[in-house]
Amino acid sequence: MSQPPLVAVEGLKTHFPIRRGLLRRVVGHVQAVDGVNFTIGKRRTLGLVGESGCGKTTVGRSILRLVEPTGGSVRYGGEDILRKRGAELRALRRRMQIVFQDPYGSLNPRMTVRAILEEGLVIHRMGTGPERLERMARALERTGMTRGALERYPHEFSGGQRQRIAIARALVLEPEFLVLDEPISALDVSIQAQVVNLLVELREQLGLTYLFISHDLSVVEHVSDEVAVMYLGRIVERAAAADLYRAPLHPYTLALFSAVPSVDPARRRRRIVLTGDVPSPSRPPRGCRFHPRCPLAESVCREVDPPEVSLDGHQVHCHVAARELERSAGDLKAAAARLAEMMAAADSSRLTQEPTHGSSGSANS
Repeated sequence: MSQPPLVAVEGLKTHFPIRRGLLRRVVGHVQAVDGVNFTIGKRRTLGLVGESGCGKTTVGRSILRLVEPTGGSVRYGGEDILRKRGAELRALRRRMQIVFQDPYGSLNPRMTVRAILEEGLVIHRMGTGPERLERMARALERTGMTRGALERYPHEFSGGQRQRIAIARALVLEPEFLVLDEPISALDVSIQAQVVNLLVELREQLGLTYLFISHDLSVVEHVSDEVAVMYLGRIVERAAAADLYRAPLHPYTLALFSAVPSVDPARRRRRIVLTGDVPSPSRPPRGCRFHPRCPLAESVCREVDPPEVSLDGHQVHCHVAARELERSAGDLKAAAARLAEMMAAADSSRLTQEPTHGSSGSANS
């Protein structure tokens, strides 16, 4: 019998109202998250990737109710988070914590590290004074910091040290689930590997579950058990990390992965450049949301929202990918190879049709 997931998200929607006029009437909504589904098993990591503005951070904050969702359900250990209020929600939040992207902005510069770490313990009424001190010291030591950091202020630390303090703040409450919202993107490259390795070690030592939000595809592959790809408020593809990186099926995933540099010749992909801009989430296109930029878009893509196709745990929302899976008799690798060839051919056709720079002048000039 399989173990139930720790986190189960179904039909999650988070829309932000657009208000205009003197009376601030609602004239529309920004559909930041629009029908997201996924599960995360205990001690597992789900990587959530996509372009800036696709809704990744809003998903993480909606799960924790730092932003109130518009609809859907979020279950944590079988309990519906969206139905919790007051003391029940506070008790549940102790088990779920977040590490923010910017270690410079997420730590109060007027508070010592001790006050920052102790704040959550005071709110949740955890332990006596000496017990809290011991908890804080232990959390700092787990992140590679010393007890002496407790009496210092955030400005006295480097960016990497501040992020370790932010991680310690999350760990001090002994949670089971962490939302990691681009935890390394604001750090120097030399520090990023240290923080990533620390997060992996903490997951193994403490049995943590992660939602790892990032745009760094190489890091996501390294830390994740599963990866979900978001585009314009929706998940377009999800699979085990190894399967997704080996055989991506959605045209957007193929284009995204083609931008990842690799020193391994066997893993290098032809760079696919998408044309056009990401549509506005306040006015998403009809049908498949990716069709205005998709080199493989067909008439059905412009009219019908693609249903989910699932095969061996690999889920994709794409009419063209569904057809290629059917033609390949469910062979994921064959379908992925065929789709990659189609994308490359479409990209080559685009390049040959584009005018060469300087060729538009007069023939006699």
